[in-house]
Amino acid sequence: MIGVKLSDEIHTATLTDFGGNALASASLKTSPNKKSAHELLIETEELIKKVCKSAKIPQNLISAIGVGISGIVNYETGVVSWSPLLEDLDTPLGNIFSTEFKTPVCIDNDANVLTLAELWFGAGRALSNFAVITIEHGVGMGFVSDNRLFRGAHSMGLELGHSKVQLDGALCRCGQRGCLEAYLADYALAREASTALITPSSKPQNLDGYLKDLYGMAKIGDPASLKIFKRAGRYLAVALSNVIHLFDPKLIILSGKPMQYDFLYDAEMQIEMRSLALYNSRYDTEIQIQSWGSMVWARGATALALTELTKTIVVEGH
Repeated sequence: MIGVKLSDEIHTATLTDFGGNALASASLKTSPNKKSAHELLIETEELIKKVCKSAKIPQNLISAIGVGISGIVNYETGVVSWSPLLEDLDTPLGNIFSTEFKTPVCIDNDANVLTLAELWFGAGRALSNFAVITIEHGVGMGFVSDNRLFRGAHSMGLELGHSKVQLDGALCRCGQRGCLEAYLADYALAREASTALITPSSKPQNLDGYLKDLYGMAKIGDPASLKIFKRAGRYLAVALSNVIHLFDPKLIILSGKPMQYDFLYDAEMQIEMRSLALYNSRYDTEIQIQSWGSMVWARGATALALTELTKTIVVEGH
């Protein structure tokens, strides 16, 4: 089976056997522009061909495909209500993909597939209750309760990045204002850097360049750079304290490329998180930073595909 992570910059895919053992991986660069469902399908098809060629396995032997995509996704129906990757709302991406690939396709929010990776292969294997917070182009959340992924009544819950932290605040890419994501995601940090730090003569070529410059300046003690990271860290502290109040997780795993910038999760942030939470007579919640590479998202999507395939086999067996 194949797990696919669709992203703003690089799509990734991993092919595994039924034991979850990785056999091959592939990646495909893409543009950050919004796409039609057909354009996303063409890119996914190219990516799947690459990973099958790498493994020397015919595509018709693929038993199931799991797909992770950012946005609001109805796992039960395969409809993507909204995604920063898609031009249209309410796109039946699951049906479109399964019709094209002639195999079962299961689509879920990318934070959920990353949480499955932690549950199956990572720090959550020995835990029945934990949360994963993802910080990249957006801010996502996955939650495991009693060894099961929690999605909500309509399979569309846990949109932590779109919880409001400031009414009429900064513009989020979802079109609303004041979302947590608009202060914490990598594009939000780069937006702050572009206006507060970078002169036209030294302007980086891409988002990663902005963040690396910002971090470099913070490391040498630049007040403006430190202020941007510290403000983002305070918003993260607020979000984590709310997660603790709502879900009481044993562990919170912080994951994503911005986690390389330690100002976001340093001791100061964690002290503030605990000061905002009601800790009298409360068990402490462990914070862990996950440093897996980008392919882990696709690995989680293979777990999604395997879960769906297992359910199908059990149903047909009856």
